[in-house]
Amino acid sequence: MSVKTKLLSLTVEEYLKGELRSDVKHELVGGQAYAMVGVSKAHNLVTLALVSAVRPRLKRPCQIYAVDVKVRVGDDFYYPDLTVTCERFDPQAYYVTEPVLIVEVLSDSTERTDRHEKRLAYQRLASLKEYALVAQSKIEIEVYRRVTDGWELERFSQGDDLRLESVDLTTPLTDIYQEVMNTP
Repeated sequence: MSVKTKLLSLTVEEYLKGELRSDVKHELVGGQAYAMVGVSKAHNLVTLALVSAVRPRLKRPCQIYAVDVKVRVGDDFYYPDLTVTCERFDPQAYYVTEPVLIVEVLSDSTERTDRHEKRLAYQRLASLKEYALVAQSKIEIEVYRRVTDGWELERFSQGDDLRLESVDLTTPLTDIYQEVMNTP
């Protein structure tokens, strides 16, 4: 989750070097670094539930990353809540360039950015097959899916099974939200 707290203008090289030394994560957008803030317990639980659901579905060479691995879009860098990539694994890399799935868990402070700025940026990535926006205070997930002539939006809510084609996953939304909503 990031909050638009403008710091200073940086080159990509300065940003990447600074991130290695910084105790605070930053996203780089248009040469501006924006400090990231912590997440709520609900945000964290939903993210972990998604990681737990997606990870067993992955086949080599695909990998899943949560929270601390950046996605590079041109000269911009974002920290999605969950990223799946099937690019060649580089243990020294701090970012991915070819995600197939990106998930952002929404919060009041980031929802507008996640829905607009980040969605449009991520959709420029040729490798991206799906972009999911996940509510944390209600049972609701929106999945933008790449189709032949653009993108389609599919909404999932209470009683639905979440479908993520990029990772061949179908799972009840109640499984994702069980701990947050205190449902059996």
